[in-house]
Amino acid sequence: MSEFCPICKDSGLCLIIQPDGERYAQPCECRLQVQAARLLSRASIPKRYEHCTLETFEAGYPGADRSLAAAHLMARNFVAGYPVTTEGKGLLLTGDVGVGKTHLAVGIVQALIFEKGVRALFCDYRELLKRIQESYNPLVATTELQILAPVFEAEVLILDELGAQKPTDWVWDTVALILNTRYNDKRTTLITTNYPNAPAALARAADKAPREESLGDRIGERMRSRLAEMCVEVEMRGNDLRQSVKKARFG
Repeated sequence: MSEFCPICKDSGLCLIIQPDGERYAQPCECRLQVQAARLLSRASIPKRYEHCTLETFEAGYPGADRSLAAAHLMARNFVAGYPVTTEGKGLLLTGDVGVGKTHLAVGIVQALIFEKGVRALFCDYRELLKRIQESYNPLVATTELQILAPVFEAEVLILDELGAQKPTDWVWDTVALILNTRYNDKRTTLITTNYPNAPAALARAADKAPREESLGDRIGERMRSRLAEMCVEVEMRGNDLRQSVKKARFG
């Protein structure tokens, strides 16, 4: 049984009386908390990231790169301005592994849920592609459209680890379908990637040393160009916190 709310006496509504005597009802805080909890559950945030909020994001530890504090400020301003100033645009969080990109994206979503009642969804890029591929199996009841519908319709989508899957024509076509659909519907997408936001590699001579793969290599130049319209890039630099601050320990 839920705790009794002393404010609304479990009616879910609070009576507001204006100085001029006018009265109106508004949802009680207890109802808003229940609604937020329901939205958070439907967002499918992995247990590993359930603790991630903007308040717990670590940007000021000793030796932290200044880009982390700038990214944190951008995240707070994004939440404060949503949806008026953001106008359907999202964020492209780039940087090496372990700098806190996923933490920041989840923190933004949690704030949007609790402060503004936003319907959000977390998708791991590799897991999403795997589920779509499995839907082609005639023995699987779920269809590709059933898998993609929530991805298309989420008010705010986290697409985590974009580019992590080995690129193929099918992968590129699937990424294009997701991004173009959300772009056309002006839905907000928060993207994290470990690949630098740079063009695909041009043809290289055999004697030239290969360079690091870019986002253009992993998702194609057409979609990288689309992201420039969909998202504001936020570059996050620094050391891998998983190898230091968050390194596994007992006790």
